Amino acid sequence: MSAQDNAARIRGGYEAFAAGDLDSVSKLFSPEIRWHISGTSQISGTYTGHDEVFGFFARLVAETAGTFEIDIHDLLASDEHVVVLVRESASRGDRRLEMDEAHVWHLADGMATEFWGIAQDQHAADAFWA
Repeated sequence: MSAQDNAARIRGGYEAFAAGDLDSVSKLFSPEIRWHISGTSQISGTYTGHDEVFGFFARLVAETAGTFEIDIHDLLASDEHVVVLVRESASRGDRRLEMDEAHVWHLADGMATEFWGIAQDQHAADAFWA
């Protein structure tokens, strides 16, 4: 697929996620998607396949009492990758997360096959999720 197609698919995925439309999100992901979260916190690691990735999403919602949000700042795309610069925000008890992140996507045949979430300040992200 073209860079423009990839950009539109990934942007649509973020819009579907924000709307709670996980069925549309799942159609974007390869069944074998690998989802990497940087750091050493309880949510860090690699999740493989729809069940693990959607379990991760459920955990984000549960841990933040539904306050987790992602706002796109910018999006850059090629024929195989999309990089999305985002601002993530959430609350956990008395802790607040307001952080920039880079999301790197690998796509093949229009499907997301791999994702890397990289925090601007990994120590602060790990402390928030501790």
